[in-house]
Amino acid sequence: MLSSPRPFKVLGIQQIAIGGPDKLRLQKLWVDMLGLEVTGTFRSERENVDEDICAMGSGPFKVEVDLMQPLDPEKKPAVHATPLNHVGLWIDDLPAAVTWLGAQGVRFAPGGIRRGAAGFDITFLHPKANEEFPIAGEGVLIELVQAPAEVVDAFARLAGQPA
Repeated sequence: MLSSPRPFKVLGIQQIAIGGPDKLRLQKLWVDMLGLEVTGTFRSERENVDEDICAMGSGPFKVEVDLMQPLDPEKKPAVHATPLNHVGLWIDDLPAAVTWLGAQGVRFAPGGIRRGAAGFDITFLHPKANEEFPIAGEGVLIELVQAPAEVVDAFARLAGQPA
């Protein structure tokens, strides 16, 4: 039973992240064959990742596809160990979502809310529950991404609702 009404909305898919030992092989399919556009890159020693940020669609309905390889295949996080690394969801009010979900027993990955590779505030739901936090991604890492105002407004218009 929920302790209070949900104070946020999941608006849609913001991204999917695909990992492999060599992002050039991922580019062959996603960029060369499927035609996604590379819109940026991100490299982080802390996150052990070298990624190309690609896009499909446009405007507020653009979906990011991150093609990731580890900087060091022996280190964690192992962004290539699970080929579908994570799914990112647009959230209309990320701080409210974190507060409410935490109160419901959802487990978050370490790191809290922080700036993500694409410049939006993000946080991650842990893929595995524990005794203290019995709700998690059941094997899937889930990124919650603060939607900018234009995305919140576009999804509200699409749903026929005020933003």
